[in-house]
Amino acid sequence: MKKKLDMLEELQEVDQRIDARKAAQNELQAELNGINHGVDASREEVVVLESNLAHLESEKVGLEATHSAELENIARSETNMKEIKTNKEFQAVGREITAAKKQVADIEEQLLQKIGQIEEVSRDLAAKQSLCEELAENSAQRIVAKQAEIDKIQSEIDADTLRRESIVKVVPASLVKRFTILREQRRGQALAFARDGYCMGCNMHLPPQLYNNLYKYEELLTCPHCQRILILKLEQQ
Repeated sequence: MKKKLDMLEELQEVDQRIDARKAAQNELQAELNGINHGVDASREEVVVLESNLAHLESEKVGLEATHSAELENIARSETNMKEIKTNKEFQAVGREITAAKKQVADIEEQLLQKIGQIEEVSRDLAAKQSLCEELAENSAQRIVAKQAEIDKIQSEIDADTLRRESIVKVVPASLVKRFTILREQRRGQALAFARDGYCMGCNMHLPPQLYNNLYKYEELLTCPHCQRILILKLEQQ
């Protein structure tokens, strides 16, 4: 029985190491995901600014086309005025030219505003692109380092898993099943040390006869309070 208990004790140690390493691995993976998310978010900001800039450039081209068309209309109207015979027609064309010139002035004002917006977005885009490139470069180094840590932990998990499999092979299947159920029920701790008459798993006092029977290693004993399998662990002198 002592040999079986020793094997179970090692099995619990291996399982707890695997649990701890998987938890550490999950934390590293979360950090890795966070790094990737930061880079992706930065790139999305660049894309948004590029889209805004393209839209502003398109609006500027449209205003310039309208501006050119209005100037041509004004020039044509001014040419036509030379051939007008009546004062009424002359005044009507004059009003059209005045209105067109006002519209041209408005378009020129809009163009100035649009150029200012384009310059501002262009500056923001250049700065964001620079930051994005720097972030991507730094993140690439961090990603490599985090992935190396994850891979190292995985190799340790793989080694522990092989050791676990070798232990399970020599422990009765019924005992492994019982151990597994207890482990799930007791937050990863199926075994508990017994010392000085107490269960160290739940810190409850053990019946004297049960505690004394632990010295005999004749049968598998469990704590009557937490149901964990008990292993006698004497305090080292």
